[in-house]
Amino acid sequence: MATVRRKCFISYHHADQDAVNRFIRDFDHEADCFIARGLGEEMSPDIIQSTDTSYVMRRIRERFLKDSTVTIVLLGACTWARRYVDWEIQASLRQGEYTVPNGLLGIKLPSYGGTFPNRFNLNLRSEGEDDCYARHREYPETTSSLVQSIENAYQRRNTHRHLIVNPRDRMSYNRQC
Repeated sequence: MATVRRKCFISYHHADQDAVNRFIRDFDHEADCFIARGLGEEMSPDIIQSTDTSYVMRRIRERFLKDSTVTIVLLGACTWARRYVDWEIQASLRQGEYTVPNGLLGIKLPSYGGTFPNRFNLNLRSEGEDDCYARHREYPETTSSLVQSIENAYQRRNTHRHLIVNPRDRMSYNRQC
């Protein structure tokens, strides 16, 4: 049976752009284990030009999150401190009568600094156990291990969505890293 390539929204801090580009090239372009959605050099070149936060987030939801099923947060040294990462996770976890949340998977980049973004961390409240929504992992060594992690996150959208913690408040500014 062929592996299903899930559409994955990639959330990250732009200071990690080189590592993100490598991840996209290695696992999307070369290994074909997922379809990357998001903004960045190896993804869509579209830039959303605005200082209106609500507009920017709406456009990200409409253009990139809408047809994705899993959000991969690439975790670097300062990812936890970036407001756009918080907003992208918040938008990914939205659910409603006609909205299914994205699965949520964190992948530690080589620069990972030991701190998760708060909203991501809220969904890891029982790390290592079955009663939480998100999962994280070290940088993948094999394509098959990444495919399995993405598929697990995809399945949790239905099996564990009742465990999502997604407060309305969001970061209003970047924190000092």
